[in-house]
Amino acid sequence: MTLPKHFFVSSCDGALHDTRDANWSSNPLRPNYSRSHHAINSLADLKATLRNGAYAWPGGYPMYFITQDGGALSFATVRAEWRNVVWDFLWDMSSGWRVCGCDINYEDSDLYDDHTGERIESAYAD
Repeated sequence: MTLPKHFFVSSCDGALHDTRDANWSSNPLRPNYSRSHHAINSLADLKATLRNGAYAWPGGYPMYFITQDGGALSFATVRAEWRNVVWDFLWDMSSGWRVCGCDINYEDSDLYDDHTGERIESAYAD
């Protein structure tokens, strides 16, 4: 989804600003719009991490999500199974979809998505 031209996403802090506002730089619409969170404590944190993308900046390291039961999920899986992920958050459940963190896969060449079975890319082990 592309944003209207009057919206601006800061590359420093990930805040969403409306440039039509005279004080747009000091008055963000959504401070937590597009940034990576190591600890996912809310749906807002999860959405911001998804919007920021599957690669860390700086460095471009591949990232993956960690579930409460210790599973690993790719960004594609979390997007595809969004309803299940949201359900776990809304009902404070852990049916295997409760995302609680996001981390970088530096060297684990044997890290696989627990839902699809596809390999999660690593930064150095390839």
